[in-house]
Amino acid sequence: MDLAQLRAEAEALAPQLTSLRHDLHRIPEVGLHLPSTQARVLAELDGLGLEVTTGTRCSSVVAVLRGARPGPSVLLRGDMDALPVTERSGEPFTSTHDGVMHACGHDLHMAGLVGAARLLAARREEIAGSVVLMFQPGEEGFHGAEIMIAEGVLEAAGEPVVAAYGVHVASSMIPLGVVTGRPGPAMAAADQMYVTIQGRGGHGSMPHLAADPVTVAAEVVLALQTAVTRQFDAHDPVVVSVGRIAAGTVDNVIPATAELDATIRTFSPEQHAIIPERLTRVVEHIAAAHGMTADVRYVRGYPVTVNDPAEVARAARVSGAMFGDDRFVTAPRPISGAEDFSYVLQRVPGAFLFVGATPRGEDPDVAPYNHSAQARFDDDALPVSAAVLAALALDRLAQG
Repeated sequence: MDLAQLRAEAEALAPQLTSLRHDLHRIPEVGLHLPSTQARVLAELDGLGLEVTTGTRCSSVVAVLRGARPGPSVLLRGDMDALPVTERSGEPFTSTHDGVMHACGHDLHMAGLVGAARLLAARREEIAGSVVLMFQPGEEGFHGAEIMIAEGVLEAAGEPVVAAYGVHVASSMIPLGVVTGRPGPAMAAADQMYVTIQGRGGHGSMPHLAADPVTVAAEVVLALQTAVTRQFDAHDPVVVSVGRIAAGTVDNVIPATAELDATIRTFSPEQHAIIPERLTRVVEHIAAAHGMTADVRYVRGYPVTVNDPAEVARAARVSGAMFGDDRFVTAPRPISGAEDFSYVLQRVPGAFLFVGATPRGEDPDVAPYNHSAQARFDDDALPVSAAVLAALALDRLAQG
């Protein structure tokens, strides 16, 4: 495999990929049903000689590229959905859909995966095996990867894929064109906990006749912070953030209930497994100590995204060969965000990588980050993503 040639071909595709990315950026859609986005992706894949199917429970696109010779199958993924954010990026190709924006760079992910498809289609005669292209809706909290797995994406080529790769761009933190990843946990699991403290209403002049849920809720917030520092290994952290507390209507009336909502981040499957029972116990027992009850609803979010060490080493090797050794950086720690490619990596060894898309001339440390209404992504990241995805697929298939 001539990686220098692959890079050159990816860079030659840059104008086409940039035009596609701008078109997709103008028509963002949220959730699992993305008809305009799906239609645009299908149009781009037409003529590449792929076996294309669409989802039944979501607007997914699965395209299988068959090599000239038999062999294993690998998967490349790009997510498709946008966020309910009103764009303030100032880009000339800004969103035309009110209140919706590609603030997380999924427009670049689709364009990069289309670029990888074109690079691979041009090398069909060299390929022994198949490549499954996974265009996925519903990454932003809708569990789209789970749905696509249930609909058979991992067996789309007729046999289970042996490896899976995904790339995510970053509008800050990572310099433009730098590829980064790490073995083991790469992104956090993110769960939610919803608590209602059941007390007994009364008047502020006679609190002894009431059962005040507000003071209990305040105690719960502090106790949760103590729990994560005393019940969990500090070298395998748990992060609990209470983002909402609600109780009462006026200053002098003790309400009957108090509510709090929290997000919980864990960085290992082991901590993710035990966290619900321990936090629920803290909440329920504090309420009980004050003669009250607590209704706790713990909701599992995305699991920990865990990279296979051998596949991260592969990514470092091919990225370094294409762009230079300084262009791949091993991430020192996991990212606290969550990602539903984790469902794929629970079943298949692979790697989830990041590519810097900080706009040229901006400081990565202060540029607006993904999900910001001001987030901007440099189009020069597109050929990097396309080349890395194609190179990973070709290198893994060459292994047999």
